[in-house]
Amino acid sequence: MTKYIFITGGVVSSLGKGISGASIGKLLQLHGFKVNMIKFDPYINVDPGTMNPYQHGEVFVTIDGAEADLDLGTYERFLNIYTSKANTNTAGDVYKTVITRERRGDYDGATVQIIPHITDEIKRRFVALKNDCDISIIEIGGTVGDIEGLPFIEATRQFQLENKKEDIFSIHVTLVPYISGAHELKTKPTQHSVNKLREIGISPDMIICRTEHHLDESLKKKISLFCNVKEENVIEAIDASSIYCIPEAFYNQKVDSLVIEKLNIKPKKKFDRTWFAKIKSLSEFDKTIKVTVVGKYADLKDAYKSIDESLNIAAGELKAKAEIEYLGAEDKDLVKKLKNYDAILVPGGFGSRGVEGKIKAITYARENKIPFLGICLGMQCSVVEVSRNLAKLKDANSTEFSETTKYPVIKILEEQKSVKYRGGTMRLGNYKSEIKKNTLAHNLYKSTEIEERHRHRYEMNPEFIDVLEKSGLFVSAYHKGILPEIVEIKDHPFFIGVQFHPEFASRPMKAHPLFKGFLSAALKKK
Repeated sequence: MTKYIFITGGVVSSLGKGISGASIGKLLQLHGFKVNMIKFDPYINVDPGTMNPYQHGEVFVTIDGAEADLDLGTYERFLNIYTSKANTNTAGDVYKTVITRERRGDYDGATVQIIPHITDEIKRRFVALKNDCDISIIEIGGTVGDIEGLPFIEATRQFQLENKKEDIFSIHVTLVPYISGAHELKTKPTQHSVNKLREIGISPDMIICRTEHHLDESLKKKISLFCNVKEENVIEAIDASSIYCIPEAFYNQKVDSLVIEKLNIKPKKKFDRTWFAKIKSLSEFDKTIKVTVVGKYADLKDAYKSIDESLNIAAGELKAKAEIEYLGAEDKDLVKKLKNYDAILVPGGFGSRGVEGKIKAITYARENKIPFLGICLGMQCSVVEVSRNLAKLKDANSTEFSETTKYPVIKILEEQKSVKYRGGTMRLGNYKSEIKKNTLAHNLYKSTEIEERHRHRYEMNPEFIDVLEKSGLFVSAYHKGILPEIVEIKDHPFFIGVQFHPEFASRPMKAHPLFKGFLSAALKKK
């Protein structure tokens, strides 16, 4: 019998519901339980794929090609799982499904309503992974009281009513703000948020309080009394040096024991403390690597969340600290600023804005022998850069940015038009690549076959491979022997571009080989 943990949030958004849920999931995993997580976002977009990163941060891609919220990256890194379409849901997708059924006549002429039709579809998705795990953690996005989130909260209430109490555990994440003028933490926002949740019919079993200062016993008692939650179930979630330290912080407050007791389950093995030791080791360093990420969304760190995590994890394995700074690709002083860094990374993106700045950054990295990693569009920009400056193909470009370019070194290929994944001609999700031996890629991966996640439409044009390889840039991996996946320059400390997104496969227990190799090369140059 699958058990369910529901996580809601109140007071303000971005409190870390996903991190809280993933941390609890990790603790349960360490007790031997099989855990998975599902995200429900209340926005009307069918998925975040067309949303500007400034709106919702990074778009994460599942192995089966679903474009999803960045929280799924958190789930994967904490739980070491692979997410799929079943792990991500939006109000837009739920409504689209119900409306499609109505148009087909599936409801036999009935009036289609929020209750029961929308809530029934949400409840159907609650149990999507019931056969694949012992415990399913369900995160309801947004904040309690938001009008668009009400159907999800109502579906949660119904689901709890329809199931045994011992099968459900409800967690509410709130903010306990500190008023500096009064030197005091305030519990009233938490009280109001929980009261709002209880008005809808859900009484939380546990309250996780995000706070900048420790909660003393009197504050916990106050929250317990006014929110009708046992005092030991009022959990402090204070800011930590790393999000991967949160599981241990929760363990020290017996969060896992409280959940296990309420769900009436027994641990499947002796608690495994390996995670705690590994995370501690990642923070022990005596070296520093200064890395810059040159992108379009430099003002928003969450736009490159998985890249940030991947760099930090890889640096930790090398017993170093990654000092990561983001430079805007449109910065007029970009090239001058690049001299301050040990390594340069150019990430993915869509649209022409900032592309010429990215190309300048790549030129600087190539000419000055600075370790360089290009991801997706970053790889494509490296192809354009070499085409223009080494192969002397003047004004070479991608047809994404110039449909009339004489040298379309990047374009949509005929093979791409047969792609079956969601997104039309986009390659989304996992694809296999074959790596050539005696290459940097082979040295890093220690394999001739890999599988990585993609999210792109344009490809390197095979027609230009010969001229580019004669100029120094060669293809070291292909998909099905046709589509270039990895490009390299040999006479360089580390110059590699990949068409896929390796950042989605990084794990705290194992750094991705590309990121580890990238930072290792930077250390060797120091």
